[in-house]
Amino acid sequence: MSSRLCIITIWFCFITLLVLGIVMVASTGLCAATGPGESPEAFIYKQAGFAVLGVAIALGLSWVDYHIWRRWVWWILGICVILLAMCFMPIVGVNLNGEHRWVDLGVRFQPSELAKITLVMVLAHWFTTHREMAGTFWKGYALPGILFGGPLMLILFEKDMGTSAALAMTGFCLMYAAGTRWWLLVLSILIGALMLYWMTISNDNRLERIYAWEDPRTYSQGAGAQQWISMLAFARGGLTGTGLGDGIEKYGKLPFAHTDFIFAEIGEEWGLIGSVSVVLLFTTLTISGLILALQTQETYGRLMVTGLVCTIFWPAALNMMVVTSMLPNTGLPLPFISYGGTNLVMTIASIGLLTSIQRHTPIIRQNYWPQRRILENQKL
Repeated sequence: MSSRLCIITIWFCFITLLVLGIVMVASTGLCAATGPGESPEAFIYKQAGFAVLGVAIALGLSWVDYHIWRRWVWWILGICVILLAMCFMPIVGVNLNGEHRWVDLGVRFQPSELAKITLVMVLAHWFTTHREMAGTFWKGYALPGILFGGPLMLILFEKDMGTSAALAMTGFCLMYAAGTRWWLLVLSILIGALMLYWMTISNDNRLERIYAWEDPRTYSQGAGAQQWISMLAFARGGLTGTGLGDGIEKYGKLPFAHTDFIFAEIGEEWGLIGSVSVVLLFTTLTISGLILALQTQETYGRLMVTGLVCTIFWPAALNMMVVTSMLPNTGLPLPFISYGGTNLVMTIASIGLLTSIQRHTPIIRQNYWPQRRILENQKL
């Protein structure tokens, strides 16, 4: 599979998911609660506008040599950290339902979405600069872990556990691909799991979500309402679905049917066939991205592709696992499909960066990980 075919496949999957997202926002957004004087059709217009903006940014990024951003990576990281810190500041920080995820600088957006791409760039730059030291403790694990973990903790303190978990998995995958010792990463996962456990048992709301996940029927009128109703939506959809626009769970029964739980409405209106098709599209996009990474000769470009693909795969996987009650509710949007401006624009921008890497980096014929070969030579 050539790199050109990989990027064409990625664009096909992404455009298909994007169109499906606009269609589903049109189906579910009309039933969502709106503010005073806000037209229900505003959901459709805004989502379409964000999609057009994202595609325009992606096309622009695809023509720009991605090496340019590496020159400014530390400045970009600094700006990103400042924006994440501003979420907790009065006036500019926006507090919704006890969560500090947004910044209002004339335009409201989520800095954590920018942090996804930024942290991928930082780790890729670090391991490219210190590629011979990837297997060591300090330069291959501790120092890049601090660079990655600082902004990640700010996102976690925003009470955005879903984004934190997805971003942490992205970091682990990227570090492993770069050559970090696997047992150090396993140790980090265990420490992270203990931290999440402590944060869960110390918060009544999070603890109730765990109970609701274990027994959604008992909590169907409370913390488990979303997951319980989403299961009913899948059951009602059956094999072929009720038909586009004919779902009933979105009419006030399923909260956030146009954002975090839009996959449940896909299951109801498009059935098992539609749900599996979405899973296959994300799977195909991910596999094509990893094949592109395997064919990229340059270390920086290869790690960038790996990280960017993971920033799409892990949120998608976690969202669908939450909606199907395989995981507790974390409040994570489905990439390309859920309603929301910052997430949609930045995720589409990732596609533009993938295209830029394919266009501006050498490609090899054989599939292998050059970094692994370096580590093997070091052992010898």
